[in-house]
Amino acid sequence: MNSEQCGPLDRVTAAEYASWFRALADATRVQIVSLLARRGEPMTVGAITAELEVGQSTVSEHLRVLAGVRFVLAERRGSVLPGQRRVRALLPVRR
Repeated sequence: MNSEQCGPLDRVTAAEYASWFRALADATRVQIVSLLARRGEPMTVGAITAELEVGQSTVSEHLRVLAGVRFVLAERRGSVLPGQRRVRALLPVRR
């Protein structure tokens, strides 16, 4: 092991990792990422809401946080009604 690998992470990398941990520090967000990754295909916000039995605005807020750290990607096609925006996981999850 060289001396570079023995030292601490650089500050930029550490800050990015910390943002990932903050994004996953909520059980509902972990459920959303897991659901999307296990499905392996995009889901609408409405479908996620129905699966998790939480409000649409709650799911949308959690998706905003997850998209901010690039754990999910929103797919917009044409004009989309609320609850019909499709999102997919960018992380694979073991089944």
